[in-house]
Amino acid sequence: MKIVIVTGLSGSGKSEAMKVMEDMDFYCVDNLPPALIPKFVEVCSQSQGMIEKVALGIDIRGYQFFKDLDISLKYMEKQEYKFDILFLEADSNVLVRRYKMTRRKHPLSSEDNILPGIEKEKDMLKLLRKEANHIIDTTNMSPRELKDEVINLYNEGNGKSNLIISVMSFGFKHGIPLDADLVFDVRFMPNPYYIPELKEKTGDNLEVRDYVMNSNESQEFKEKLEDMIDFLVPNYIKEGKNHIVIAIGCTGGRHRSVTITNLLYEYLKSKGYRVLKKHRDYTLK
Repeated sequence: MKIVIVTGLSGSGKSEAMKVMEDMDFYCVDNLPPALIPKFVEVCSQSQGMIEKVALGIDIRGYQFFKDLDISLKYMEKQEYKFDILFLEADSNVLVRRYKMTRRKHPLSSEDNILPGIEKEKDMLKLLRKEANHIIDTTNMSPRELKDEVINLYNEGNGKSNLIISVMSFGFKHGIPLDADLVFDVRFMPNPYYIPELKEKTGDNLEVRDYVMNSNESQEFKEKLEDMIDFLVPNYIKEGKNHIVIAIGCTGGRHRSVTITNLLYEYLKSKGYRVLKKHRDYTLK
C-alpha cells in the first residue's frame, strides 16, 4: 500500500495537491489528527486490496496533535508501512499576498498581522520539513504547474524508471544550493540586467530568453549541456539513483539561469523524464 503524508505551510497549496492525488485514485483524508494515523492505516491495509493508495493531509489546523506525529510515524516504520512525506512551502511574502487575496485568516495569525503567524508555523514545521521525502516550493507556481509536479512524483508506470530530475535556477550572490548534484555557471552569457527594458523582467519572458540565447556561445553551451545530460542521466539510472538536482546559476538568479533552466526543463520533458522545476531566487533582488 502506498501512503503519502501531505503537509507544509498553510497557503502553500496542500489542498490543491490533495485534489490532484484524489484524481490519481488516492484515498484522501484531510486534516486527520496524527494520533489517528496508525489506526487509519491499519484499517486501510485490511481492505483486501480495495484501498491501495492513501494520501493524508496534515496541517497546522491540527497543531495541538503534532506532538503525536513522531510517535505515529515511528510506529508505522516499525510495522513496515512504507510512506512518503510531501512538504509544500512558499516564500513568506507570497503567502501573505495569498491570504490577503482570499481574505482568509491564517490559523496562527491575527487578521491584521499575518506574517508573524507564518514565521511561527515555519518554526513549528522545520523538523517535519527535514524528514520530507519531497519538498515543493510553490512560490512561483500556477495551480497547473503544481499539478504537473505532483503527477510527476506519484504517477506510476510511465516506463522511465523511478528517477526524478529537479532543475533549479539560482543566483551565486545568494549562495549555491546545498542539495545540488550538478552545478553549471552561465554568467558568461549575455546579461539582460544591463538592458533597461529587460532589467525588471525574468527568464520566463520571451524577450529575455531571446536576448540570452542570441549568441554563438549560448547556443553552443545549450547543445553541450544537452549532450552531457544525455550521457549522464542513463548512467544515473543504471546506478539506481532516484533523484538528481541540476542547478543553473547566474549572478542574481533572475535572467540567464532562469532561461537555461526553462530550456533544460523543456528538453528533459521532451525526452519523457520525470522533471521538476524551481526558480529559487526568482523574486529576490
